[in-house]
Amino acid sequence: MAARAKADLEATAREVERRGARALVVPTDVADPAQVEALMRDTAQGLGRLDIVVNNSGIAKPTPLAESTAADWRAIVDVNLGGVVHGCRAAAPYLIAARAGKVINLASALGHVGLPSYALYAATKGGVIGFTRALAVEWARHNIQVNAIAPGWFVTDMNEAAFADPAIRERLLRDVPARRTGRLEEIGPLAVYLASSASDFMTGQTLFLDGGLSVA
Repeated sequence: MAARAKADLEATAREVERRGARALVVPTDVADPAQVEALMRDTAQGLGRLDIVVNNSGIAKPTPLAESTAADWRAIVDVNLGGVVHGCRAAAPYLIAARAGKVINLASALGHVGLPSYALYAATKGGVIGFTRALAVEWARHNIQVNAIAPGWFVTDMNEAAFADPAIRERLLRDVPARRTGRLEEIGPLAVYLASSASDFMTGQTLFLDGGLSVA
């Protein structure tokens, strides 16, 4: 498990171990290629092999494009798109050598639909979708499946303040046919499917889990 917040990682590791599984904590800033390479190396050495990579780090700073800065763009692209690219490149030697593997990239419904103030975020998530398609074709001959999950609106630590505002909540949900946010436990089963042998014949796909937002 990798993130910048070591305390959160350790708390999750304790929960994993309480359930009888092994956990390896590797604090990592995914915007730094060297740290991501160390993450993959430590994982392969500490757990014996590398089978599944989930690239799910992301940040957002909703800002009208005209008010954004070059630093805003650099920060969001380094994490949201750069983190995915670094993760896949660092995992490549291990997965290709094993001639098997699963890569799950976290995109977003906003990489497909438009929303004011999210142009920078949407650009990075659209990039994840395109990168996933291209890498899936490149790695298919190695028996590595590369897919993406594109969530719609889920309440997380990153956006809970916005969803606590009734006006913002109504604005964000009015374009969602299901008229609700997703539940966090609804993402897990989809990730498990993409990580399992049940998805061995699926690659290059982006699965939208968004209550219908992307098709409305």
